[in-house]
Amino acid sequence: MSGRQIQKYGQHFLISPRVIGEIVDAAEVLKASNFVEIGPGQGALTQEFIKRGRAHFSVIEIDPEMVHYLQQHLPAAAQVCVWQANFLEFNLAALPAVATQFVSNLPYIDAAAILDKVLAWPHFQTAVFMFQKEQAQKITAKPGEKGYGALSVLSQLRARISLICNVGKGCFNPPPKVDSRVLAFERIEAPDNWPLIERVVQSAFLHRRKTLLNALLLAGYTREKITGALTQLKLPLTVRPEELTPRQFVALAQCLSLGR
Repeated sequence: MSGRQIQKYGQHFLISPRVIGEIVDAAEVLKASNFVEIGPGQGALTQEFIKRGRAHFSVIEIDPEMVHYLQQHLPAAAQVCVWQANFLEFNLAALPAVATQFVSNLPYIDAAAILDKVLAWPHFQTAVFMFQKEQAQKITAKPGEKGYGALSVLSQLRARISLICNVGKGCFNPPPKVDSRVLAFERIEAPDNWPLIERVVQSAFLHRRKTLLNALLLAGYTREKITGALTQLKLPLTVRPEELTPRQFVALAQCLSLGR
């Protein structure tokens, strides 16, 4: 793999046997009917899954050079389906419509978008994903904690999230500039009226220094509608978005759903 290709796709290949083992161990506990690995690269995780007995699964890889490498090096007996595609553009309808587990050492630049696509898919069941440490902290942050925001709320409303392990820079080749963290996700049913909840949450955190009232005013809700909702939820008019729990955002969206 050339340095130019690595730079092109932002790839950092996982080389730590310890971390590979911890990811596979976690995935084995959360196993689902179908299995998909996103961005396998040279197949360090893929080969370990095959050694553990996994077969008849899919990998989705953007880099044609890596696709060729995998086709040449994965054992035919494992019957791995190698798709060449950008996962964010990949049509998930091409996968079996059964409970599915996703695993990936996610590319840092697209990690949040990939997570959202996975959590939104009706057949998502579990996932084990590696993120940049700071982004993982945002995903798991609680109200009032550093980094708590739309990513935290929208992730936690759709999955139970747990920390698997921390990953240092030296676990990759080439080493990235930041540490990483592996998280596990287990599906929970998203609340009804999800598009509205998503809009309310994103609007609330779009202007982080403003109160929730002012942020929602900028999103187009009337002062009367917002104050009525906050009063109904027994929240002060000075409350800030980072003080609400994910479930309070669900209730807020419900209160706002009658009109604007």
